[in-house]
Formats: sequence, C-alpha cells, structure tokens
Amino acid sequence: MRFEHQSEMPVSAETLYAWHARPGAFERLTPPWQRVDVLRRCGGIDDGDRIDLRVWQGPIPTVWKIEHRNHQPGVQFEDHLLCGPFRSFRHRHRFEAIDAKRSRLVDTIDFEMPGGRLTELIVGRWLLGQMRRAFAWRHAVTREDLAAHAEDESGAKRVAISGATGMIGGRLASLLTTGGHSVVSMVRHGSKPPGFVGGRGVRWSWEHGQIDAGGLEGLDAVVHLAAEPIMGSWTPGKKQLIRDSRVRGTRLIAETLSRLKKKPRVLVVASAVGVYGNRGQMIVDEKDPVGEGFLAEVARDWEEAAEPARRAGVRVVHARIGVVMSPKGGALRAMLPAFRMGVAGRLGFGNQWWSWIGLDDVAGALHHLVVMESLEGPVNLVAPRAVRNREFTATLAGVLRRPAVIPMPQGLVRFLFGREQANEVLLASVRAEPTKLSGSGYRYRQPDLEMMLDEVLGAEDAR
Repeated sequence: MRFEHQSEMPVSAETLYAWHARPGAFERLTPPWQRVDVLRRCGGIDDGDRIDLRVWQGPIPTVWKIEHRNHQPGVQFEDHLLCGPFRSFRHRHRFEAIDAKRSRLVDTIDFEMPGGRLTELIVGRWLLGQMRRAFAWRHAVTREDLAAHAEDESGAKRVAISGATGMIGGRLASLLTTGGHSVVSMVRHGSKPPGFVGGRGVRWSWEHGQIDAGGLEGLDAVVHLAAEPIMGSWTPGKKQLIRDSRVRGTRLIAETLSRLKKKPRVLVVASAVGVYGNRGQMIVDEKDPVGEGFLAEVARDWEEAAEPARRAGVRVVHARIGVVMSPKGGALRAMLPAFRMGVAGRLGFGNQWWSWIGLDDVAGALHHLVVMESLEGPVNLVAPRAVRNREFTATLAGVLRRPAVIPMPQGLVRFLFGREQANEVLLASVRAEPTKLSGSGYRYRQPDLEMMLDEVLGAEDAR
C-alpha cells in the first residue's frame, strides 16, 4: 500500500531540508494525540543513523526500530523499519524546489501489512485515515514554524530553558532547535536534558540555592518555566512548595544573571493569569492591578523576584500564561477521560471565564517574547477570545461527539478539590485579553477554540 501527502512551503528547498535535519524535528512532527516515546537515538538523518520508538495504540505499545537510508543532503532522506508492526515500511521525505522562495514537501510511505491482503481490507482504510490526519498536522506545523523563523531576522541564539523536559519547555525547545537556535537545558535532581538537545545542561537547585553560573555566561536568553504544579491537594506543605519553587527559583536565577560579566539580553519568566484573581465578568489586560487570593499573591511575588535581573539591565518579560490546552498534559488531559465517556459537564454554573491558549501558541509566543525586543514586563499569553466554562464544555463535547449533560455542582467541586483550590482554579473567572502580544504582531496558530481542539485531538477535519 502507498500513502502520499504533499504541501507547498513558503521557503526554499534548502531551508525546508535544514529544518528537518536539525535536532527536535521528530518532536515537532509527532501529533499531540499520539503517544510516542523515544527509547534510543543514534545520530540524526544520515545513512545508518537510528531511532527506536515505543508507539502506543490505546493501551497497547509496539516497538519500532528505524534506520535512515538514501540520504541526499538538501533533497531527501528515508526511514526504513527494521522491526515493528509492519511487514515492510519505508517513509521517504523529499524536498523539491519550486523557485528561490518556495518549495514542496512530499512525504511518501510504502508499506506492507502483516497478514497480506486480508489485513489490508480490514484495517487498511482506517490506517490511511490516520496517516491523512497525522500528515495534515505535520505539514501545518512545518509551514507555521518556517514562517515564524523567517520573520525572525535576529540571528541564531543560545537559549537556556528551565523545565525543558516539561510539556511547555519541551515544545519550546524543539521549536528553537529546528529554527537553528541552540538550547541549554537547566536541569535539577539528576535529570537529563531532552534527548534532542544533548549535553549535560546547566545544573541548578532552588532548594539549596545552587546554580552553575558559568553555564549561563554568554547566553542570549533565559526562559524560566520550571515550577511545582498547581494541581494536587493544597496542604500547607504543597502551598509552600508552589510558592517557593516559583519565588525562590526565580530569585536565584535573576540574582545569578545580575552578577554575570556577559549577561543575557532577555529573561522570560513564566507567570499566570491567576495574578488577576477572580474578576467575574471584568475584562483585564496587562495594565490591570494584581488581584486577591493565594495564586494572585504567589504570582505577584513570582514576578517581583525577577527584579535583580531587571535592575542589572536585562530585559525581563513575565509571560502570564492562561489555561494551556494539550492532550499531553494539564487541564485538557485531566478532563478528557470523563468527556470521552460522556459523563462530563460544566463546572458549577459554567459562567466563569476561562482564558485558554493552545500549547503550540504558548511555545510560539515564548519564542516571540525572546526575539521581540520591544516587549517587556507582563504579557498575557492567552487566545484572542476567552470562553465561559459552559461554552468550553459544549465545544469539547462536540469535538469528541459525546454528550456533556452531567454538571458538577459547585459544592461537589469544592468537596473534591478543596474550597480554596476550587474557588481559585476551577470556579475562578479570568477574562484576560492579550493586548501586548497581539499588538506586537504575534500571529496565532490556533486562535479559535473549536479549531484548536479539532487539531490537537486528531479530529477528521483537522487543519
């Protein structure tokens, strides 16, 4: 059987090839609804280089061992399956020039199913449908990445990222590396940098006040994302960890950067729209004051902790991130099981505003903050239009083709999650607008909620 998908790209064939040849391309091209674990990686895309994967279909994993062959720099390379669920599988990536500024990406897959013709008749059409959705996603991400990097004329940068192995940090790191930037991972507690980043990274520990200052010397940018997750039982110890991981961690980095001989040009620190508190129906943007409550106070102190870097002349940006949407983690991943079983519904009365943003737009916006020198201070990283919880519920249920008619009363939400966490996270209303981000010219990849959910969940008409 054969599958082929091709798309025109707004760059030269050489640029298109270079994007695929750089570290992080595999991670950029893995659709968010697919679970794929990299078990081993040897080299890049040269002949004989290898990558071993664990690919999940529901709860069932299979191991794929892939070798790259027929590599023609600037023209093509191929993936050949050495071991896996197919009798044979060959994927050719080809980069064809149209003119000096345009090219064509052609992905061709030739494969044989185990069991021969009978297996093809039973699962072949379903498999081709899966490939169509996956490659529509892959080509769209490639096109959007190339366009974003083409707009960045500031040159290749060295960027340190704390939390580079997390959901947001990993997505940002792969976006940067495929664009020709180099990433230095700030790692803690014996963890390792992402496999496509390489190197040992910069060791640090906010708990012990330790950091490898020399590893940060001469960098162009630092993006600080690492922090204790918000969700979980808010015991006194958990709340202290939420605060300390943000405030003490940011202060340690900011003070270290302030003492360097060659400081980075910019420090981007993650924050959250929770800084505004529960604002009901009010529309807020970066000019509005800090609100009330535990999360608002933490976010205020979190942002103030970066002041030593600002005083030392570093451009400091506080990325006030909304509810990040991805099936890989966060709120959407937690909600999906109930919605897929058709036993979900609005939270409380459903009137609370949710300021959401897709994962690819978080990564894209963070990249934008690094390279856009006019941006500093607080910047809301949210989609152009917030939605009420009841609208979000109906939209997600519609994308999944499931009912959503079982609301969770406010009392039950407070009982399950604790009154304070329920009131500040799940029932709080924050209608934030991305005034500074939109005004700086950032182009959203997923501005519409339904479109975003279609894409990240692999719906039939995605992209």
